[in-house]
Amino acid sequence: MENKPSSSNFIKSIVIDDLKSGKVKEVVTRFPPEPNGYLHIGHAKSICLNFELADEFGGKTNLRFDDTNPLKEDTEYVQSIKEDVEWLGFEWDGLFFASDYFEEMYNRAVLLIKKGKAYVDDLSPEQIREMRGTLTEPGKESPYRSRSVEENLDLFERMRKGEFKDGEKVLRAKIDMGSPNINMRDPVLYRIAHVTHHNTGNKWCIYPMYDFAHPLEDAIEGVTHSICTLEFEDHRPLYDWVIRECEMENTPHQYEFARLNLTNTVMSKRKLKQLVDEKFVDGWDDPRMPTISGLRRRGFTPESIRAFCREIGVARSNSLVDAKMLDHFIREDLKLKAPRTMGVLRPLKVVITNYPEGQVEMLDAEINPENPEMGMRQIPFSREIYIEQDDFMEDPPSKYHRLYPGNEVRLKHAYFIKCNDVIKDENGNVIELHCTYDPETKSGTGFTGRKVKGTIHWVEATNAVPAEFRLYEPLILDEEGAEEEGKTFLDYVNPNSLEIVQGFVEPNMKGAKPHDKFQFFRHGYFNVDPKHTTEEKLVFNLIVSLKSSFKLPK
Repeated sequence: MENKPSSSNFIKSIVIDDLKSGKVKEVVTRFPPEPNGYLHIGHAKSICLNFELADEFGGKTNLRFDDTNPLKEDTEYVQSIKEDVEWLGFEWDGLFFASDYFEEMYNRAVLLIKKGKAYVDDLSPEQIREMRGTLTEPGKESPYRSRSVEENLDLFERMRKGEFKDGEKVLRAKIDMGSPNINMRDPVLYRIAHVTHHNTGNKWCIYPMYDFAHPLEDAIEGVTHSICTLEFEDHRPLYDWVIRECEMENTPHQYEFARLNLTNTVMSKRKLKQLVDEKFVDGWDDPRMPTISGLRRRGFTPESIRAFCREIGVARSNSLVDAKMLDHFIREDLKLKAPRTMGVLRPLKVVITNYPEGQVEMLDAEINPENPEMGMRQIPFSREIYIEQDDFMEDPPSKYHRLYPGNEVRLKHAYFIKCNDVIKDENGNVIELHCTYDPETKSGTGFTGRKVKGTIHWVEATNAVPAEFRLYEPLILDEEGAEEEGKTFLDYVNPNSLEIVQGFVEPNMKGAKPHDKFQFFRHGYFNVDPKHTTEEKLVFNLIVSLKSSFKLPK
């Protein structure tokens, strides 16, 4: 991976100041996903920020799974997260799980009880919520808040031993039910869950809450800069309280930045899981999904995603990023890498009546005109070819420069052809064109006798390789992501987000492998689908069209 410095931002400035002042000797960051779903493009922003920041200053970054909720977590998600981080081009210095620290977390909770800073509560989750108060009204203290240290220690130990049912008791911090910050109103630290954990099995039946576990994990690992998104800003006082009252040796600090919001995109693991579970898509790696695995399958490169994340930067306030910006960076990355080729997505047969029957001619074509070092390829040409249905009109409007009766166009890399006859079926549908070619107009010979305004692509028919093309539009139609009253985000799912067509590609594409990328002339960039491609059948995913009106902001 190229070692580019992270963009200048307020977090980077804090790191520089901390190193200069001696407050921090070595930068240690972490990427701490919960293994309850696949990572998406928003996580990619956090991955790039944490890893590139530490890399720039010679520090370390841990990959740590916040696996404190076994009801929603799975080893499938653990494996997918590892693959995504590695695919993006990053190597973690330490691989950890919150569950690695369950014993120490339990001991720290016992310390809080002994200090009179935590108590076992018998209230139900609903009662706790009702008594928490509102933004304008203080909360009410639980009747169990005054339990003695001895009683709390006994009850907490019995919670661990499994003597109580799920939801029967919780451990709460004893802070301030009148605090203006609701997160400080005696938050729950532990709950009971009799469920098998993917990492610890049935060893535990009590599990720490995220707000208790996360600061302890950071402190145990010696994290210096705990970077999270803005929704955790109000949780920072609790983060600091846990580290202080649990008497942790290391004192990490939490910093918040704006999460990534993209147009026409759902950025919630819960909603993405719903799309998967309710079969709106064919899995977490569906190319329409904003998951890293979905983007990878569609054909995005790690270089394009890292460049996108650097460009959007790190800010303190939320904003909405145009999804076309991500498209811009994959175009920029592929324009010098991707071989050019021709594919006909909706074929219309053309018979060149004056071309010798049985003759196949090999024509020269550039592999990538923007990168001459990639060399040349040869493509066959014969009496029968396929063109796009859209490149012919029987009764065209003015300024239509493609093929129509009596008109002449250039075949890319080949000859001029002229349409003479239109063959139709019994229903009046055009099924074949009869054309003639001018042998003097061969591409590359310097012919200057006359000019034509239209150039169209084609594939020679007898050697053409059948292929399936999957064309994508945004999965979510609503630009701003706002949900009207009575509607959910599912009401904005685009019913036309996927179109599958059957066509042909050049014969030299026969050996294309999953994840090979090509630019199909006039269509866009495509990726060989790794899930549906077989030795007998090529399937191409549209990564992005060729042109866009989008321009990077100055």
